[in-house]
Amino acid sequence: MPVICVDDLTDLDKAKMEVTQLKTEVTLERAMTSKCCEEITEYIQSGAEEDPLVKGIPEEKNPFKEKGGCVIC
Repeated sequence: MPVICVDDLTDLDKAKMEVTQLKTEVTLERAMTSKCCEEITEYIQSGAEEDPLVKGIPEEKNPFKEKGGCVIC
């Protein structure tokens, strides 16, 4: 897709592009933020039991655990 420099367009071309964009936006299905937030919260809570960031990683399965300490005398 070629890059369009808006500065090189005429006012009529800019207006046509804006009308096309507005027509596209008008057909989008919108949802209330409160409903979306509830759905996202439910989704997150449903997966919280398996989420290692919430539950933590068992020491025996943690690939990043310290294997030994450093002793400085």
